[in-house]
Amino acid sequence: MWFVAIGVAMLVMNIAGIGPVGQWTWGWGERGWFVLLPFGLAVLWWAWSDLSGHTQRKAMKKVDDKREARRQKSMDALGLRKPGKRR
Repeated sequence: MWFVAIGVAMLVMNIAGIGPVGQWTWGWGERGWFVLLPFGLAVLWWAWSDLSGHTQRKAMKKVDDKREARRQKSMDALGLRKPGKRR
């Protein structure tokens, strides 16, 4: 997500002519393609994340954390856990 945000910021700066990024031209001999580099890095990151299982592990951890929080809330509501005592 950070790569996309950086890419959008650089693209806006280039189109608006703000700062050194605004001076870059779109020719291949110049540095204009650097504006598009963050978008390519975002695609590579998402591809690696999906292929390595990173995305799935994060989703599973989120579900597990919600399940554990729900379990702890139920235990507290039933009075089966003493406050301040950790297991």
